[in-house]
Amino acid sequence: MKGIILLNGEPYLGQIVKGEGDFVLSADGALAWAADKVKIDACAGDFDSLGYVPDGAVVYPSEKNFTDGEIALDMLLDKGFDQIEIYGGGGGREDHFFGNLQLLYAGLQRGAHCVLRTNYSDITCERGLIRFCGERGRTVSLAPVGLSAHIMSSEGMKYPLEDLTLTAGSCRGVSNIVLSDDARLNCDEGAVFVFRNLSEESRL
Repeated sequence: MKGIILLNGEPYLGQIVKGEGDFVLSADGALAWAADKVKIDACAGDFDSLGYVPDGAVVYPSEKNFTDGEIALDMLLDKGFDQIEIYGGGGGREDHFFGNLQLLYAGLQRGAHCVLRTNYSDITCERGLIRFCGERGRTVSLAPVGLSAHIMSSEGMKYPLEDLTLTAGSCRGVSNIVLSDDARLNCDEGAVFVFRNLSEESRL
């Protein structure tokens, strides 16, 4: 079972697969682009972007100290979901995109694996052993969460990452290439955002 969050950023063009037992939560204006793509189980947010309040929605005031994405993430974490996919979080306002990256770290801190799926990449926040199974040829990039993160070792990458500290203010970690279907790396200190670029074919 997984939780699915729909956000009011750039509409996701690919398929959204809802399996048995999965729960789909639409945040604010995402309903406008997602209603015909997947069966939605619940709606939450302030709905200032949508312009109306859907029946049965959980409504929050527009002036608040958290985003609609945070509301949605907390709701799914409180329901016990530890696998969460987020759609519609890219494009549009770049400040919101940066905020949506923070949702990935917030999920990690509460023991959940979250992936932000945009039309261009799959983005995660991870620590420890990070695998790239079956991803030969994919371009991947890493960025530290906070000031720094340490990569102890890597296997199957074009540019090896051995005893490497990624730091804020440096682009080291951008544009590596997976060479093996069993590629991996070990982030033993801190955490990293992992950007897995999508090919043209996989965006359809």
